[in-house]
Amino acid sequence: MHAVNEFGKSGPMGRIFETRKHTMFARWNKMAKAFTRVSKDIAIALKSGGITPETNPALRRAIQNARAANMPKDKVDAAIKRAAGHDTKDYDIVIYEGYGPHGVPVIVETATDNVTRTVANVRVNFKDWGGNMGTTGSVGFMFKHMGVFRLDPTGIDHDALELDLIDHGLQEMGEGTGEKGEKLLICRCDFQDFGRLQHAIEERKLNVVSAESEYVPQTPVELPEEKAQEVLKMIDALEQDDDVQRVFHALA
Repeated sequence: MHAVNEFGKSGPMGRIFETRKHTMFARWNKMAKAFTRVSKDIAIALKSGGITPETNPALRRAIQNARAANMPKDKVDAAIKRAAGHDTKDYDIVIYEGYGPHGVPVIVETATDNVTRTVANVRVNFKDWGGNMGTTGSVGFMFKHMGVFRLDPTGIDHDALELDLIDHGLQEMGEGTGEKGEKLLICRCDFQDFGRLQHAIEERKLNVVSAESEYVPQTPVELPEEKAQEVLKMIDALEQDDDVQRVFHALA
């Protein structure tokens, strides 16, 4: 097992390639969207694993990610209570694929109670911003479905931890940065090993900033800044849709 550098190639542990962040729309709007996304994650987690975080790893992850999004505790508690109620909506996770402007592969993860509405909105966003929505599998092979843990690196012996976690499903480990430029230690595993690695990280009481299921691009696409901004505008429009949970892309 090797860490990967920022270009996705094997090598000594260095900077893991991560697609660029997009913080185009207003901060308050971005925060409201983050809270909506986390609330849906909580609802989906409760439906699949019950209301007790100690016995529901997906709920623990959702609560952890709520903290990372600076969601107040009373809002988290309200989301759990609402999701546990009898009138809560049932959400289906539906994945859409396509190409953004300039041929950049894009995967859109949605959580929806109305697939007809969602697919229409996603298709319009692709079309309006110069992209092209494809069929299932059209770009999925260019991504790897992985569990991604972002840790606070303070006090961590990176090499020792890497060796320790290999037996628990760790595939890639390297350095990255958060939205505010803070240093992070990024650990990735095959999605099927998500629970195993999460358990190992929790056992070691490491400070987890976020834990997500992600589609990681295997070949980054580099574009001139002007063209890259065109791609990011489409990503931004997709992310603002109420049904969209996450957008993954291969833009370097």
